[in-house]
Amino acid sequence: MRVINSIPEKHRLLSLTEPLHPLISVVRVGDVRAVDDPVWDRFSLNFYCIALKRNVISKMQYGQQPYDYDKGVMTFIAPKQVISLDGPPVYETGQDAGYALFFHPDYLHHHPLALKIKSYGFFSYTTSEALHLSEHEEKCVSEIFTKIEEECQHADLHTQDVILAQIELLLSYGNRFYARQFTTRKPASDAMLVRMEQLMNEHFNKNEGLTRGIPKVEYLAAALNLSPHYVSDLLRAVTGESAQYHIQEKLMDKAKEYLSVTDLTVSEIAYQLGFKHPQSLNRLFRKKTGMSPLDFRRKFTSARHPGSL
Repeated sequence: MRVINSIPEKHRLLSLTEPLHPLISVVRVGDVRAVDDPVWDRFSLNFYCIALKRNVISKMQYGQQPYDYDKGVMTFIAPKQVISLDGPPVYETGQDAGYALFFHPDYLHHHPLALKIKSYGFFSYTTSEALHLSEHEEKCVSEIFTKIEEECQHADLHTQDVILAQIELLLSYGNRFYARQFTTRKPASDAMLVRMEQLMNEHFNKNEGLTRGIPKVEYLAAALNLSPHYVSDLLRAVTGESAQYHIQEKLMDKAKEYLSVTDLTVSEIAYQLGFKHPQSLNRLFRKKTGMSPLDFRRKFTSARHPGSL
């Protein structure tokens, strides 16, 4: 795998002129004429890339998922993420083909965005989870790319602050538009929730907790062909709760079931569910219900057999 270390190197691979600044550039996608180079088979960037692309002809493999670009989609790529193409990227020509913003982490030094940018989960999404924009959203985003492009044409004491403010605005729009995408694509979101529930039921019904441990977000995401960050963000947007919350709720449901209908000890139930230590189940159970597993069992038994008191 080849690492593209600098933005000037990326420009050369795209047959573009040298960037005016070595740490940041805005590219008009319609101007790209990628060279035929083995680099496209598997590579990573040593800088950030935020792109708005329309009518892309080539296919991209990002993580485990192939993706055919459609009109008006955005992708967010962080440094060191592995990308594969089925040949040099091919784009339609013209001013409406879109934009790509490249910026090196060094450009963010001594600015709050250097830390804040790591909190944007969509940099960890796969390309198949790209952001699909409405016409109005495209217009908002295009204007930001244009403003950054204009700022890159000249430099003064305020240029960097203005550009970083525009990048932060672009990321804020990314958060807003993804939240909209999660909720407007409700059938797909509901189907994902149902499938996630099925996966957890299968996990517990097959007693996979004994070998796999507690189901993790990464395991569920892989089974859903989604990235962990995408699953977590979608669940939070649709249900208001994190993926970890949903997993813990399912653990509690199964623990209550075992406590109610079996004679398994608390330790046996803990190992059955995938806990490494029974104390971990005790702590979680008390946190969620306000009582210990044994107290729950006694309360359930007395409720079913009041004469036993």
